[in-house]
Amino acid sequence: MTHTKTQTGAVKNLPEKHDKRAGYSLLEILVVLAIMGTIVTLVAPRLFTQLDRSKVVAAKAQAKTIKLALNSFRIDFGRFPTKEEGLEILAKMPSDPNLQAQWYGPYLDGDFPSDPWGNPYHYVLPKADERGAQKSPKVVSYGADNAVGGKGNNADISM
Repeated sequence: MTHTKTQTGAVKNLPEKHDKRAGYSLLEILVVLAIMGTIVTLVAPRLFTQLDRSKVVAAKAQAKTIKLALNSFRIDFGRFPTKEEGLEILAKMPSDPNLQAQWYGPYLDGDFPSDPWGNPYHYVLPKADERGAQKSPKVVSYGADNAVGGKGNNADISM
C-alpha cells in the first residue's frame, strides 16, 4: 500500500497495482502435493489398523450387551431363548400369546444390531454342565470374513 497525506494531514492508504505474477507456481503446488502424498502414505496404514481394531472392540461390547439382554430374558422366563426363538426375541415381542404374558421386553433398544461388519450375531445355545445345570449361551460374531475361525480381524468374537 502507498501512503499519501491529505490536506488535513491525515494519512490515506492507496491500493497498489496488482502484480500479475502473484500466486503459486506449478512447481510449488507439485512440491506441496508430493509432501501431502508422502504423509498420507505413512499415516494411512496406521489409521486403518486402528479402525479395524475399533471394530473388534465394538463387536465385543455389542456381544456383551446382547449377553446381558439374554440374562434379563432368563430372569423373566426362567430359561434362555430356544433356537427357534433366537436372538430376535430380545428385541421383538413373541407372537405366541402364552409367551407375551411373561415378556417384559424389549431387552435391547431399537432393532437387533448387526456386528460392525454388517453381519448378524450368532446364538449358540447353552449347554448343561456335568451336574446338569444350564451354562450360559454364547453370542458370536464371525469377524470381518463372516466365517468360522480365522485370525486377526477375521477371528471369531464370542461372549
